[in-house]
Amino acid sequence: MSILENGYEIVDGLLSQGEIKCIKGELEAVGFPAKVGGIRNAEKKFSTIRELAASKKLVALANNYLPGEASLVRAILFNKTEENNWLVTWHQDKTVAVSDKFEKESWGPWSTKNGVPHVQPPIEVLNQMVTVRIHLDDAGLENGCLKMLPKSHSLGVLDHTVIQEYVKNHDSVTCEASAGSALVMRPLILHSSSKSSNPSQRRVLHLEYSSFKLPAGVTWAFDI
Repeated sequence: MSILENGYEIVDGLLSQGEIKCIKGELEAVGFPAKVGGIRNAEKKFSTIRELAASKKLVALANNYLPGEASLVRAILFNKTEENNWLVTWHQDKTVAVSDKFEKESWGPWSTKNGVPHVQPPIEVLNQMVTVRIHLDDAGLENGCLKMLPKSHSLGVLDHTVIQEYVKNHDSVTCEASAGSALVMRPLILHSSSKSSNPSQRRVLHLEYSSFKLPAGVTWAFDI
């Protein structure tokens, strides 16, 4: 299934069992905050995540989908469990995380999350991005894996009303994946997830890469 045509694809066997065990070991040693579904800036809290995200393997994978050299924008760790069980409505990923706020036409609105500036950039920036979602556990319907609307990434930035209408008239695809595999997706593809019907740990490492060159003096949040 081609990301060029459909906006996403599954890459099987990206991580070995040894690599998964190493990351899980650090996660369990540090601990996941109670009743928290996601940890932003995960690369700053877990050395195994930072090393993986910046590794030649991951950068080379991202380079396959980008017009220039990939840089990591941000890393988020999600953990869906019985205590942290949520649904995500249909949406596009439209913000990026940077080191400093700046004034530039078509960049905005701005917000701050966990002390890091976030902004909605122009569409040409989003089109030079790719997200790699690495599954640390098997992900299926029972534990709330992602659902996609193929080809919707080509529609541009959509408002809520247009999204609702599009969802009504198009069939979604369920992205079940095994531990160690990656779901590679364009930020603007419409995606959602349901609550787990049979909750168990569903840990996913969400890594965003871009080949867009930021203004002088500004870096992606990963480099802060």
